[in-house]
Amino acid sequence: MTLIKSISGIRGTIGGLTGENLTPLDIVKFSAAYATFIKESTKTDKPKIVVGRDARISGEMVHRVLTGTLMGMGCDVIDLGLSTTPTTEIAVKKESASGGIVITASHNPKNWNALKLLNSAGEFLNAEEGQRILTIAEDESFIFSQVDDLGKITQKQHLQEHIQSILNLDLVDKKAIKAANFRVAIDCINSVGGIAIPELLYALGVKEILKLHCTPHGNFAHNPEPLPQNLTELANLTSSSKADVGFAVDPDVDRLAIYCENGEPFGEEYTLVSIADYVLQHTPGNTVSNLSSTRALRDITLNRGCEYYSTAVGEVNVVTKMKEVDAVIGGEGNGGVIYPASHYGRDALVGIALFLTYMAKSGKKPTELKSSYPVYFMAKQKVELSPDTDIETVFERVKSKFNNQKINNIDGIKIDFPDKWVHLRKSNTEPIIRIYSEAHSQEEAENIGRQIIDLVREK
Repeated sequence: MTLIKSISGIRGTIGGLTGENLTPLDIVKFSAAYATFIKESTKTDKPKIVVGRDARISGEMVHRVLTGTLMGMGCDVIDLGLSTTPTTEIAVKKESASGGIVITASHNPKNWNALKLLNSAGEFLNAEEGQRILTIAEDESFIFSQVDDLGKITQKQHLQEHIQSILNLDLVDKKAIKAANFRVAIDCINSVGGIAIPELLYALGVKEILKLHCTPHGNFAHNPEPLPQNLTELANLTSSSKADVGFAVDPDVDRLAIYCENGEPFGEEYTLVSIADYVLQHTPGNTVSNLSSTRALRDITLNRGCEYYSTAVGEVNVVTKMKEVDAVIGGEGNGGVIYPASHYGRDALVGIALFLTYMAKSGKKPTELKSSYPVYFMAKQKVELSPDTDIETVFERVKSKFNNQKINNIDGIKIDFPDKWVHLRKSNTEPIIRIYSEAHSQEEAENIGRQIIDLVREK
C-alpha cells in the first residue's frame, strides 16, 4: 500500500496504516495544511473553497472527512458533489473562491484516491506553494476555528455553466456538428464522465450516443487509464455500430482518447496534435507540450510558421510556459488538451467539442485526419522502484552511456537522437521510473526504451 506526498497533492491507497496509506487521519492532516496555506496566502480568516470529486467508491468517505476538516478550519465550502476536474477548476473562478480541491486519483485503479489542490485561478499549485503545504502538514501546527467561526457548506452544480462556456468558444461550431449528424460511441469508465460527456454531446447537437460504462458507481469496468489495451470494448463498439468516432476519458475527465471510425485508436499522443492542428489553422500561435510528448506537435507547429516549446512533465509546468509564451494551445501527450480560450487546465470536454467541430467542418473521418500527421511510434514503459534504488546513480549511469547525444535534464533525463528520443523520469504519482521513447517505428522506440530499462536495473 502506498502514500505519495508531492507538490501536486496527496495520493494513496485506501485502508491500512496512517502515514503509509490515504487514511482519514492523513486526509485531515493535508486538508488542514491546505486550509492553513490558503489562509496565509490570501490573508483571510474565512476563505471559500470549491470541492468536487470523481465517482470512486472511496470518494464519499474522503469527501466527508475533507469537507468537515475545511469547515473545522473556518472555510466555507462550495460542494459540487460529483464533478469533473475541469468543471471544478472553472467553478473556482466562477465562485471567486480562494482555492479548490478535486478528490480524484485520475487514472489510478479504484483502490486509490487523491487530493488535487488548486489555487484561486482554478489551476494547480506551483512547486513552492506545494512544498509550503507539505511543510505545514509535517509541522501539524493547525489552528482550528471556534464554534462561532466554523465554515458553512453550500451545494452547487457548475456542469451546465461549463458546457455553455464550451458552446460559446469561437472555434466550437454547434451548427456544423448538428448538421453532420454524427454517431458517437463513448466509454466513461463508471465515473463522472458518464454524467458530463452525454450532456455535452446532446448540447452540441449529437443525437446518437452509444454508451459504455456511463453509470457513475465507481466500480470501474476495466483499468481506468484510457489506453488501447483497456479500451477494447470501445474499439469494437465504434467499428461494429458504424459510429463516426469514439471517445474515452479517465475517471476525472481531464484526459481524452479518440477512436477512429474503423475501431483503431487515434493515439493518445495525437489527441493534442489533431486539436492543435485545428486551432492553429484559425488562430496561429505558439504551442507547448511536455518533454514526454510526441515530436508531431513540434512538426505541425513549425510547418505553420509558429514556435513550439517543451517543458518538464506536469500540468503546472505546461501552463506556466503557455502563459510565458502566450501559447494558443498546449497540453500533454496523454490526451490532455489545454485550451487557454476556455481555461488553463486539461479538459476532455473542450477536446471533444473542438475535435467534433474539426471533423464536421473538414468533412474528414478520424482515419483521414490521422493520416495527415507526421508518423511517429511511441513506447511507454516503466520500472518499479525498490526502496533502495538510488535515482541519481541511475541517472548518472544513463548520462555516461549516452554522453555523445543531446541531453536535457530539466526533468529526469531526455536523450535526443537525430531520429528518435527517450525520456526517463521518476513518477510524481507512483513509485516507478517512467521510460517514454519515440521513433519512426515501434521496434525502434521499444528497443531504445529497453536499453534504458537494462541500465536502470544494473546493479
